[in-house]
Amino acid sequence: MMSSSTKEPEPSDGLKTFGVVLKSFRKRAGVTQEELAEEIGCSSHFLASIEQGRRLPPGRFVDRCEASLDAFGTLRLAANQLTRKPGLATWFRQWALLEQEALALNTYECRLIPGLLQTEAYARTLFVNQLPPLGDDQIAAQLEARAERQLLLTERPNTAFSFILEEHLFLRRMGGHEVTMELIDHVLGLAQRRNIEIQIMPVVRESHAGLGGPMQLLETPENQWFAYAEGQRSGQLISRPKEISVLQMRYARMRAQALSFEDSVSLLERMRGAQ
Repeated sequence: MMSSSTKEPEPSDGLKTFGVVLKSFRKRAGVTQEELAEEIGCSSHFLASIEQGRRLPPGRFVDRCEASLDAFGTLRLAANQLTRKPGLATWFRQWALLEQEALALNTYECRLIPGLLQTEAYARTLFVNQLPPLGDDQIAAQLEARAERQLLLTERPNTAFSFILEEHLFLRRMGGHEVTMELIDHVLGLAQRRNIEIQIMPVVRESHAGLGGPMQLLETPENQWFAYAEGQRSGQLISRPKEISVLQMRYARMRAQALSFEDSVSLLERMRGAQ
């Protein structure tokens, strides 16, 4: 299930079951979603998404709910069962859990605008063009899942997000003129947030450290680093320090090769005015 190009994790029976169990213990304790969310340090929207079976519960989230609701280890047991459910691909499930608690998330893309930055119209264009074709219900479910994932940008204001995007991703005009204009406006709006840095890699560049393809890097609350690389119909979670060191070196070089944040914003503004 592709994280940035075609697919997001779909609700599985395991996720729905965990959500029902969590809701039952919350009701038993006589607390609202808002009260529990405040006690365990998350947003009520995030808690609601987990109760609805639409999000994976991070390990720390499960531990805090266990302590707060005195759940007799039931929540941990239910969470452990998720790893044995076939509803989600293992590599994406692991990455999604890490992503939800990341201190930093660095993304380089050369194929399409990353899912976290997409507008609904742009994402719909990607889903409509997917092969094999998707049905209307599938497209609607994918759009909803993508919107849920994008909440990371607002629900985690202390997470540092860095994006390096190829200039040609905007010049391609995927979806047409209006879709592209809306997309540029959306990215410019996100660039105003203190925790989001966007850099553009210009079309003309005599040296480029990212020719190996797109990549993502993240830092966990324990200050460990993981990486993720995605292909046409597969993804790879990378945990080996030597491999991550190589990708970090490449990402650092790309940050130096790309336009600065200020110059990138200026380029997008010029593209918006010229088109």
